[in-house]
Formats: sequence, C-alpha cells, structure tokens
Amino acid sequence: MAYACRKLGLIMSATVALWCAALPAAQAQTQVPSPTLDKIKATGKVVLGVRESSPPMAYALGANEKYVGYHVELCERVLKEIVPTARLEYIAITAQSTMPLVSNGTVDIGCGPTTNNLARQQQVSFAVTSYVSEVRMAVRKDSDLKSISQLGGRTVSASTGTTAVQLLRRQERVVGAPIKTVLGKDHHESFMLLESGRVDAFVLDDNILAGVIASSKDPGAFRIVGEPLGAEPIALLFRKDDPGFKAAVDGVLTRLMQSGEAEKIYTKWFVDSIPPKNVSLNLPLGSTLRALFANPNDKPLESYQQ
Repeated sequence: MAYACRKLGLIMSATVALWCAALPAAQAQTQVPSPTLDKIKATGKVVLGVRESSPPMAYALGANEKYVGYHVELCERVLKEIVPTARLEYIAITAQSTMPLVSNGTVDIGCGPTTNNLARQQQVSFAVTSYVSEVRMAVRKDSDLKSISQLGGRTVSASTGTTAVQLLRRQERVVGAPIKTVLGKDHHESFMLLESGRVDAFVLDDNILAGVIASSKDPGAFRIVGEPLGAEPIALLFRKDDPGFKAAVDGVLTRLMQSGEAEKIYTKWFVDSIPPKNVSLNLPLGSTLRALFANPNDKPLESYQQ
C-alpha cells in the first residue's frame, strides 16, 4: 500500500490522500529507521512518562498507581498500533523532569500535558498537537480577583517547570508591579498553596485547573477566572532526531483525529464524568482544537503568539 501511495504521487484525490496518510504506523516504520523502535524491540517494553496530578490529561488513580487521562489514553492507543506486542511501563514524571528524562531516553514517550515550544524543540520532538490550553488562574470563591491585570502585588502559585512561570514574569512587565510567585513541585502542591490560603491565585492551563479543582475536597470553593495569559499547544513528546518514530506516532494520531475517534476520547475526559469523584469538567471541544483535529499540525507555541 505504501508503494501504491508513492506511485500515485501528485494525482491523488483528497480521499486517496487521506487513506495514504492513515496507513498503519507499522508500515511507516519499515520506511524510516527509528532508534526508539529498535530499543522497544530489543527490550520488549515501551516506557511511558505520565503525571501523577494533572487531571484530566494524566493522573494516578488509587493505591495501585493506575494512570489514566486524556493524554494517557492517546498514548496507549498509539502504542497499541505501533508496537502491539510491547509491554507498557509507566514512570511518573513532573513538568521539571520531563525534558531530561525524554531527551536521555529514559522515557520513550511523554504522555503528560507538555507545551510544544521552540526552546523545548532543541531537546525533544513533539507529535501533532492534541490539545490547546488557555493559561488562566484559579482563585477561592470569595476572592476579589477577576482579572489577570489585578495580579500586581499579589502572591501566586505556579508549578515548577511550567510555561505559566514565564507568562507570569511577562505579566509583571505589563502590570508594572511585582507578582510574587511561589513554586510548587507539582500541581497538587501548587493547589494546596491556594487551598490553604497561602497564595491568592494558582496559574496553570485551564483544563488542568478544572481537573485539580474537581478532585479537591470542596470543588465548589474555587473558581477559574480572568482572561487567558496565553494559548498553548499541548502534545505528546519523544526523543529528538527520530523521524521514524515521529512519523509512526503522527500517523496514528492523525487517523484518530480525522476519523472522529479523538473527539470521542476528548469527550470521555473533558465532558463525561471522570474518576475519582465522577464529576464532569464541562469543557466541550472548542473551535481551535476542532480545527486542529481536521488539519493536524505540530506548530510550536510561538506560532500562536503572532
């Protein structure tokens, strides 16, 4: 089939082109060498980097450390097609440890919510964008904060290694006043700073904020407010300079997106009730992500800021 697609060349119809783009990833592997796939074949396992406290994208459930979420499920669907016989091994990573563990080969594919930007592309490669987040702030229900412009002179929490840290520094220049940023080691710790009253707001991707609030002791005690600090493309990631693996991953993701399967997975995690408390985040698929599902791309953050 791959040979047939090459022979068709420029005369392919739109239907045939889509069919060729959706060829099984395993066939694509035979066309381009892949160090990652060679490693998986040799070891019989694939290592997934997951987050413990980033619902609904990737999070741990229960004492058995079962990992679930939108990005975890996408990773699993991709790998079952690319390396169907490989054993899946899960390693908990943080925003800070993601880059080094993926770039040094400890993790074969990063399934946490990681922003694709030009700086990170120097260390790793990203798949086509599978989520677009808006960075906003969570506050307590009784807070007077309603706008990002009010953050001058306030104390805010953010998670170490997230792009929210840089966005807050940029916002300091906009408001002309310092914003005291307290860094949590992960999203759970950052939220605890807000929950305990030690900070006035917690700044992070809106989808993760919604997930953390939904999993808290009192979800009704918090609100997500303010205009977005920025929109960010979120994607799976893997080792740099491995075009064979990227082609395989992108091929499966593209098929899932254009067939409607990705939207079903999205709805499962962002609209339907999710564990552990069986509550809904009520974040239906937006127009930006719907357009990306129709025409997948791997453009970095900087292209969203033009």
